[in-house]
Amino acid sequence: MALASLVRRKAYLLSRNLSNSPADALKYSFSLSNFSRGFASGSEENDVVVIGGGPGGYVAAIKAAQLGLKTTCIEKRGTLGGTCLNVGCIPSKALLHSSHMYHEATHSFAGHGVKFSSVEIDLPAMMAQKDKAVSNLTRGIEGLFKKNKVNYVKGYGKFISPSEVSVDTIEGVSTVVKGKNIIIATGSDVKSLPGITIDEKRIVSSTGALALQEVPKKLIVIGAGYIGLEMGSVWGRLGSEVTVVEFAPDIVPSMDAEIRKQFQRSLEKQKMKFMLKTKVVGVDTSGNDVKLTVEPAAGGDQTTLEADVVLVSAGRSPFTAGLGLDKIGVETDKIGRILVNDRFATNVAGVYAIGDVIPGPMLAHKAEEDGVACVEFIAGKHGHVDYDKVPGVVYTHPEVASVGKTEEQVKALGVDYRVGKFPFLANSRAKAIDDAEGIVKILADKETDKILGVHIMAPNAGELIHEAVLAINYDASSEDIARVCHAHPTMSEALKEAAMATYDKPIHI
Repeated sequence: MALASLVRRKAYLLSRNLSNSPADALKYSFSLSNFSRGFASGSEENDVVVIGGGPGGYVAAIKAAQLGLKTTCIEKRGTLGGTCLNVGCIPSKALLHSSHMYHEATHSFAGHGVKFSSVEIDLPAMMAQKDKAVSNLTRGIEGLFKKNKVNYVKGYGKFISPSEVSVDTIEGVSTVVKGKNIIIATGSDVKSLPGITIDEKRIVSSTGALALQEVPKKLIVIGAGYIGLEMGSVWGRLGSEVTVVEFAPDIVPSMDAEIRKQFQRSLEKQKMKFMLKTKVVGVDTSGNDVKLTVEPAAGGDQTTLEADVVLVSAGRSPFTAGLGLDKIGVETDKIGRILVNDRFATNVAGVYAIGDVIPGPMLAHKAEEDGVACVEFIAGKHGHVDYDKVPGVVYTHPEVASVGKTEEQVKALGVDYRVGKFPFLANSRAKAIDDAEGIVKILADKETDKILGVHIMAPNAGELIHEAVLAINYDASSEDIARVCHAHPTMSEALKEAAMATYDKPIHI
């Protein structure tokens, strides 16, 4: 059946379910108009087709359109923004902020002279605020697509040739989208653990942890990475007894060891418990509680832990299932990541990949940079992303942010280096607001003073880190930062003082 006939048939079937109100008729007419227009353009060849509408995909699509390339973005979720915006970065930060406000109200306000009789958690209202933030932002991306004339197809795309993508749309229609260049930006999915079935009710992924209907009395988090610690922090602040089970000997293994130790002590002061070097060997959901059987990673006696909810947060895997990569011969590595060159091109001409599906840090902002650079290459321009200079942030309280190399990595390279540190206990702004837990640590080449890495643990480390990101990207020295005037009193002065401590001596300690 021709596409036009399918659209008319769909229109007839939908019209029979509509009310007779003018408002419904108007909405229906507008929806059908968009639906028809999208698929009329689908039969034409695009300059760029992007599979995936997450941070990497939607940014790539917008950039391509801005460069004058006819562009279509295919997204199966039905809303743009990918995991990050819908069930990841954005909703988790909304809940982190809400839970922090509650924790401050119950633990800190009285010390600032703000007193009230009682504080209550309204979890539905908290979730509604989170959902509102997500909804507003997803609609905002759709608005950017319209502004930049990006064609948006809602459906699951899979390759039928290196220049053709078959799409099963959420409206139940199949079509083919053609492109001279196709970018795979399908992101990643939750990594499962053997013998553990995620039901998103009592055994949850990060998605389920963002939508719990009540505060669990006991929460077990499997995995001490960014996501596990952030979600454990949310529910811990709201009253859960949180235990983190981690197979490795340390939390957040990629973090600078000195900062990591201080960070763990901070979380433990917040009553988060850690079982490191511990392996999960079984789970039982037959009773009222979830029973988790664990044993030492090196082997030994088993222990049973009980919880209302278990969060599985053991990492993420590239999402390439059902894309038809094998059909067109795209090469992947042993863990499913797509292999690309320094221009994001796969081994198949005209097919590119960015974001979580390729090697490199699985971070939304890294995917965005990938998307821009990839499209610039396609357009005949020059793109560039240096993964050694991508910042990382753990959005707990205090936050931990870093860019560049850890002290362990610098030692492994055999570089002669200096270290400068400055505690927030000596920072005027931090003391004034009574939130002075944390430190800035800078690593610099001893001979050239070039900054090699910066690590910050502070209430707003995720904002403070970007001065260091800029400095590292332009090969600045610690003295360069130290000689820049910083406003007083600000938290950023701690970075200046740490820089002073790196090349000479700080003033305020």
